[in-house]
Amino acid sequence: MLPRVNYVTALGGFRLRLGFTDGSRAEIDLGPLILKRDGVFLALRDPAIFSQVTVDSDAGTLVWPNGADIDPDVLYGAAHATDSVSVSTSRVE
Repeated sequence: MLPRVNYVTALGGFRLRLGFTDGSRAEIDLGPLILKRDGVFLALRDPAIFSQVTVDSDAGTLVWPNGADIDPDVLYGAAHATDSVSVSTSRVE
């Protein structure tokens, strides 16, 4: 099992700063992921809703009040450039 998300800060646009349970941190742009999804992800195109992101401490992933969530393995893989998901990332040391 890959590390889970333990904190998130919305940075504006679709950018987030994430912290993981292994101590790693990254900034990630979820724009490419959000903009190609529909369903519950449509609401996340609104910056006011996107910025309401929190961490589900049980699942260790990102969640939004409308029920949207993103698999923590996808987030970790994208943040560490080991996943094929199309998102922009930068590591924070």
